[in-house]
Amino acid sequence: MAPSATIITKLKVQLKLTIARLRMVQQRDDAMGKTQRRAMAQLLEVGKIDSAKIRVENIIRADITNELHEILELYCELLLARAGLLDASTCDPGLEEAVKSIIYAAPKTEIKELQTVRLLLAEKFGKEFVLSAMENKDGGVSDKVIKKLSVTPPKEELVQGYLEEIARAYGVDWPLGRKQLGVAPGYEDEDEDEDDSSEGTDGKIIDPSIPADSREAQEREELGRAKPPKSIGQNSPLQINPPSPSTENPRPKVTLNSTALRPSKKMIDAGIAKKPASKKADDGLPNLEDLAARFAALKR
Repeated sequence: MAPSATIITKLKVQLKLTIARLRMVQQRDDAMGKTQRRAMAQLLEVGKIDSAKIRVENIIRADITNELHEILELYCELLLARAGLLDASTCDPGLEEAVKSIIYAAPKTEIKELQTVRLLLAEKFGKEFVLSAMENKDGGVSDKVIKKLSVTPPKEELVQGYLEEIARAYGVDWPLGRKQLGVAPGYEDEDEDEDDSSEGTDGKIIDPSIPADSREAQEREELGRAKPPKSIGQNSPLQINPPSPSTENPRPKVTLNSTALRPSKKMIDAGIAKKPASKKADDGLPNLEDLAARFAALKR
């Protein structure tokens, strides 16, 4: 048996070749698929529906095979990226699905490079591992790979959907009469044409013929002429909420600036306000006006 390092080196080379081969096959199948779809469109155009339904199954099978090649390409890229884990004597759990899927699918494909990869994996992990993967005893093979390798015929709904899609792509009127149906008419609101004016959010009728700038100027003028209600009592909805507490002011209070409420000298001279009564200082001592009054009383 060859050393493990030699097998890993050969496996890396074959994985790169397999990836390149799978990409070439996918490009070839895409080109052939376009040619086959054009032929299906011609059959539908001349009315050979039965022949088109039979031949379209080849297109469906080619698409399924193309999807299988994409999955196998991803598995090969995964093994190439994690080639260091293949040095172990047993298959790493993170690579088990990829390895078993390649071993299971390689004999059922036409990719020779992929079959060479399968032989190297069998040489690396042993005969029992290969038999387990071929029979899928532990369910390690991907379900998508198993499904795409199945030979069951496509369903009638899938065949019909493929034919309709091909007809639409190449502008063929199939099923017959589909183009004559046209596009469904759009829904129109009957109330849209009844009145050109629209109603605003406040219930007022807005004339669309008036420019927006004129409407805004008119609204500002109406707000300027509006008057507040004469009586705002206890039942008024207007309320002054105290400030909410915060970390800087845990007990907020609404206070009034007493100095701002005092009348000015001009207001007193004009007779609009009365002179406030004199008060003693906070330390209990009389002010200058009280002393002057007392001296005048003593002189009498």
